[in-house]
Amino acid sequence: MSQIDAHKHDSDNLHKIRHSAEHVLTQAMYQLYGNDKFYMAMGPATDDGFYFDFEPLNSFKISEEDFPKIEAEMTKIIKENLPIIREEITLDQAKELFKDNPYKLEWLDSIKDRNEIISIYKTADAFVDLCAGPHLAKTGEIKAFKLLSVAGAYWHGDEKNKMLTRIYGTAFESQKNLDQFLWQIEEAKKRDHRKIGKELDLFSFHPEAPADVFWHNKGYIIMREMFTYWRQIHEREGYQEVRTPEILSNDLWQQSGHLKSFSQKMYKVSTPDSKEWNMSIKPMNCDGGILIYKSNPKSYRDFPLKVGELGIVHRYESSGEVHGIIRPREFTQDDAHIYCTPDQVKEEIKKVMDLCFEIYNTYGLKLDHLELSTRPQNSIGSDEVWEKAESIMRQILTEGNTPYQINEGDGAFYGPKFDFHLKDCVGRTWQCSTIQLDFAQPQNFNLEYTAEDGTKQQPVMIHRVLYGSVERFLGIVIENCAGAFPLWLSPLQAKIIPITDAQHQYANKILSELKEQGIRAEIDDRSEKMQAKIRDAQMKKVPYMLIIGNREVESNSVSVRQRDGQDLGAIPFVEFLAKVKEQINTRSLNLIK
Repeated sequence: MSQIDAHKHDSDNLHKIRHSAEHVLTQAMYQLYGNDKFYMAMGPATDDGFYFDFEPLNSFKISEEDFPKIEAEMTKIIKENLPIIREEITLDQAKELFKDNPYKLEWLDSIKDRNEIISIYKTADAFVDLCAGPHLAKTGEIKAFKLLSVAGAYWHGDEKNKMLTRIYGTAFESQKNLDQFLWQIEEAKKRDHRKIGKELDLFSFHPEAPADVFWHNKGYIIMREMFTYWRQIHEREGYQEVRTPEILSNDLWQQSGHLKSFSQKMYKVSTPDSKEWNMSIKPMNCDGGILIYKSNPKSYRDFPLKVGELGIVHRYESSGEVHGIIRPREFTQDDAHIYCTPDQVKEEIKKVMDLCFEIYNTYGLKLDHLELSTRPQNSIGSDEVWEKAESIMRQILTEGNTPYQINEGDGAFYGPKFDFHLKDCVGRTWQCSTIQLDFAQPQNFNLEYTAEDGTKQQPVMIHRVLYGSVERFLGIVIENCAGAFPLWLSPLQAKIIPITDAQHQYANKILSELKEQGIRAEIDDRSEKMQAKIRDAQMKKVPYMLIIGNREVESNSVSVRQRDGQDLGAIPFVEFLAKVKEQINTRSLNLIK
């Protein structure tokens, strides 16, 4: 069995376990509370577990305090090892069976003209649900499960629909795997970037701009450092940096296909001199970059032409999708577009892949897996173009002996893509960088260049992001390091702590020299005890605390404490300064010790 096949088998089996656990949850709810307390709506398996949506009736409520009772009933059903039986029925039979459930009837009405097979799953004779499956053969095959939380959820995720109650749970092949997942959940709560962002005064959110980030000074220092690093490596690699407008006409979005494929996420703009919606805020930077390309003639001598932009984009994510700075509605996308000849494509994509790994190493992140995402249903471009693009992407992976997974139908609407999934120290995976190969938009926009033989040819366009959303990438970094940033990223790099007022003059001298070298530092001259000042600096994740007493003044040194509690003792100030500058210049992930 190949690596791809093995992963698919494991994933399919886990999906069955979780889907079956959701059915057992629903059955337990009916057995405990009867069929007059709620309407069951839907309950799929997910990447992390499963959930069950229902509409409560007659003031019926469920809270996490009810979980032990529900879990006990689920355990009883599992121990009975009941068979889970699939049956196919007609539309009329299904409507009769679920005639008292408006949610099931709505779904049945939606498929009546599609000639779909309708299936139900029975747990022996105790429970039946309308479901496409698949499921386990028996309830006893569920080895480990846990109910996690209760939340509200709109039917179909639409805020215009009724609010339902949702129970989240998860299930695994073994208790060991479940325990590991539960540990991850607790560890993730401690590392939640929203919690750390508030504690460290990095950013905030306000109802006047729902799901948009208000960057405080300390948080924006980190963002600026990320921008600086991005600009340095892109200048080194021969990229030009541009800036394009945030609001562009709908004619452009219509031509690119975004209005057809992405309009549900786009902010609409109506200008004062127009009675209709005639412009949109950009959800991505591609179209503006294409207009820059078209502004003057191009020759093969210009290629590969690499153009990058740290562009502000807006996407209207629903209230259920937004998540702090990891998924806001306004964010900075580090787009770049490479225009090249067909024979340059492979080499340029390989260079981008190398750049991705360089960035991950700098931030202390590791690749979990790479996905090749293929043609989606709402694509533009011919079959021939897509076959050519996907073939090239597969060749690159094969030639590099690069392990990968296939993500069928999840490519960009204009081309296949590589998606890089990173793993953090808690074991979670995050999709960040993406590389997209595009033959369709150059054709769509009639892009051309003069080839070596003087003919007009169509360039190939490579879309790529390294951070992806810079805000999202930072959110991942915050949770990975729990707010203890590498020195170069830390908003405050050193806290100077004089023991008494007598050392203030020397402390200010040290502060001045640190600032002259571009090191972010400040003095804690509050009338607090020294140990309290040290604890406060450690709570704020300040990398270095420089303790100054009379001995340090006399020896022109600093007594260094690290945020991890290590006491490095007295170090000559010039030596400390040299070490810190080296750490910052090399973007080291480690402190002195």
